[in-house]
Amino acid sequence: MDPKIEILLEKKLIGTRITMSLVNNRTGELWQNFMPRRNEIKKNIGTEFYSVRNYGHLYFENFNPNNTFEKFAAIEVSDFNIVPDGMETYILVSGLYANFHYIGLNTDTKIFEYIYGTWIPNSIYILDNGPHFEILGDKCQNNDPNSEEEIWIPIKLKK
Repeated sequence: MDPKIEILLEKKLIGTRITMSLVNNRTGELWQNFMPRRNEIKKNIGTEFYSVRNYGHLYFENFNPNNTFEKFAAIEVSDFNIVPDGMETYILVSGLYANFHYIGLNTDTKIFEYIYGTWIPNSIYILDNGPHFEILGDKCQNNDPNSEEEIWIPIKLKK
């Protein structure tokens, strides 16, 4: 599976955030808290949801599944003029990304094992320090083997 290499333009997001690790995965809790409140967000752009992870610059260098990172559940908006109580703004900065079109169960980690363990080491790219995220559109269905999503990984050329 080869990704499309794309330059992402800056996006404004509003949503909720939680700190977690791979060992203490709180993704279900994050989305259970966000989804009932999603309609409070105004000036949406599109209908997609964004699942954004900020790992920090040393996360992959000293990888340990107990290391924590921040995860956001969000929607793209045109501006930050109205932010619902208890939600946060987030700017998804522009940058170079590998965009993988994934079809399969959202609980199957094999795609990430492939991206980080096979594709990146064998490509002309290395990981960059930007956020990693998924765009969850109309074809994304929880626990469905035919579910579709886009997986965006920040990259830069190897030196």
